[in-house]
Amino acid sequence: MDKLPEKLLKKLQKREEGNALRQLNITHGLTDFSSNDYLGFASSKSISDRAYELLNEYGEHLNGSTGSRLLTGNSRLIETAERSIAKIHDSPSALIFNSGYAANLGVISCIPQRGDVILYDELVHASIREGIVLSHAKVTKFAHNDLQDLEQKLNLITREPQRECYVITESVFSMDGDIPDLQALVTLCKNYNCRLILDEAHAIGLTQKGLVVSEGLTNQVFARVVTFGKALGCHGAVVLGSEDLRAYLVNYARSFIYSTALSPHSVATIKAAYEHLDSEIGLENIQKLNSNIAILRSYIEKYNISKQFLPSDSAVQAMLIPGNEKVKAISERLYKDGFDVRPIMSPTVPPTKERLRICLHSFNTEAEIESLIKLLAQITL
Repeated sequence: MDKLPEKLLKKLQKREEGNALRQLNITHGLTDFSSNDYLGFASSKSISDRAYELLNEYGEHLNGSTGSRLLTGNSRLIETAERSIAKIHDSPSALIFNSGYAANLGVISCIPQRGDVILYDELVHASIREGIVLSHAKVTKFAHNDLQDLEQKLNLITREPQRECYVITESVFSMDGDIPDLQALVTLCKNYNCRLILDEAHAIGLTQKGLVVSEGLTNQVFARVVTFGKALGCHGAVVLGSEDLRAYLVNYARSFIYSTALSPHSVATIKAAYEHLDSEIGLENIQKLNSNIAILRSYIEKYNISKQFLPSDSAVQAMLIPGNEKVKAISERLYKDGFDVRPIMSPTVPPTKERLRICLHSFNTEAEIESLIKLLAQITL
């Protein structure tokens, strides 16, 4: 078998020398402060059992979908799931994609046209950046969650009748855990006649239906992306918007058109997870998650390490520990003490912004949270 080209081997070597080489690991038996399973749905037997009930109800017994949605992969089950998801999120339509990455890539690569303008938050997810590159639109980034900087950039844009403007950001950021001022952002987009595209991947769990719904902004956001691999504990994503948007994506979103559709079991699990989210247990889990966020913030104050943490009211809490070697060593120490807390190293985040990314869940106990923060204080102070 041919060896990897020398220039690629050198890139791997450079990453290893920087203590930033990514590797696949399996962890068992640790206290989970790492996964995106914010509400514990990934291990819910109720959701699993309901998914099999749905497969029987709809007569879906295939292991795979057999093709793309435009060929043989469409089904009554997936269309029913989309209608119910659209209703839950107060949206005219919903279109399921195979992942959040595929959804962002598909939407952003095909909607902004050559000559249109995109302004995006400098910390948006890699999938958004990939879509922006493929769009061929004119692109400007604005400082993270800085609406004053965004407005200054909007003022510099030469507006022409056929030139559309798109603002792209996230409602909860995956690495910093912070939340933009959505009300002010929507007002700004309206004032400058821009269309807002919002990634809500990490917002479900904080609220039942995402921050756009909870803040009453559903009619003022052009497109929303909600992923199922976080709080819903399964796989896939959905794009929410107008019926015209859905029709356009079916015709032009390449990551939708040229992908085999999700399997019937995946779709049944998505529908079951949404039903569970709307149940008494689901609502209790949301309340418990928000309670645990407040508990963690109180303990970082108690143990005098709040200055090392970024401000966050979400399930993602970031403790800045500059340097790949140092943050990795602290993560390994936590691992030995039974805590699964992953280091986020450069180049995933900029140099000097390396951090421990602590993910909170509804199933974490107060004792686990205090033990983690107490240990971090001992290690880092």
